[in-house]
Amino acid sequence: MRTVSVIGFNGALASAVTGIIDLFRLAGVTWARIHGDEPQPWFRTRLLTHDGEPCKCINGLTLVSDGAWNEPDRDDSDLIIIPTIGAPIEKVLADNSLLIEWLGNFRTQETPNVHVASNCTGAFFLAEAGLLDGREATTHWGFSNQFRERYPRVQLHPEKLVTVDGPVACAGGGMAWWDLGVYLVERFAGPQVARELAKAFVIDAGRSSQAPYSALQAKRYHSDAIILALQDWLDDHFREALSLPALAGRAGLSERSLLRRFRQATGDTPNTYVQLLRVERARRQLESSGQSIDAITRDVGYEDISSFSRLFRKHTGLSPGAYRARFGR
Repeated sequence: MRTVSVIGFNGALASAVTGIIDLFRLAGVTWARIHGDEPQPWFRTRLLTHDGEPCKCINGLTLVSDGAWNEPDRDDSDLIIIPTIGAPIEKVLADNSLLIEWLGNFRTQETPNVHVASNCTGAFFLAEAGLLDGREATTHWGFSNQFRERYPRVQLHPEKLVTVDGPVACAGGGMAWWDLGVYLVERFAGPQVARELAKAFVIDAGRSSQAPYSALQAKRYHSDAIILALQDWLDDHFREALSLPALAGRAGLSERSLLRRFRQATGDTPNTYVQLLRVERARRQLESSGQSIDAITRDVGYEDISSFSRLFRKHTGLSPGAYRARFGR
């Protein structure tokens, strides 16, 4: 049996702790019980904290630990999982400097399998420990700008639901621990066990992107007043044909300075940001109105429905019709 250690800390998201433990403990068990077969558990799990004491999660729930992560006999884990940070991120990181130092010890370890994983904002722990330097990673889309500013050496892909780079795996926002858990079960126990687990828990194992859930507001979490003013203007003019020279002139910057500052502030080029504004407008209409897709396409500044559909799929992972089917009221 493989040993999975979930790291507990004050301010963690309880569901990300108990949920991932449930998945691993019931892999090979629930499906067998449903079909009247003998359960064959694949994993043993344990919740470890700094001192072996219980951890108090953000919802006030206190979880009893199975021991301390820094005890000498706790180095036999096949997999270490860092759950979501539910409390203010910077405070949690400051309160857990010893955990970050301990995680940093895994930077020099080479393994053919995933050895360390995080869910959602738990990726901040891995990045703080240097485990993500030069690697692909993901985190909750709403904290992507904060993550990029703090960890510029990480290749962040906030649109992805799960990333895997060498021995490190990361999952995106919120309930993405479902997807992370099923993926890791497949890596350690095989595709058949993972498929059965997903079916038993009624998990859509085909998800690959958190882009359909993201919000454009996250692109405004910066302090560049000139870029913010340009974003305010674009909110009312995104339907128009906009050129880089015209935008640079409106911002009072050279084209080169605009590109540099806009990307630094938002993570995107002005052209990509305008596309996102159009997609965001279309998303809101698809969610709340009965307008035809053709009418929505024209409303956001496009004439060719096929071109817009490709753009919409690029940024959300879904066609306009599929998006309406999933999120329409």
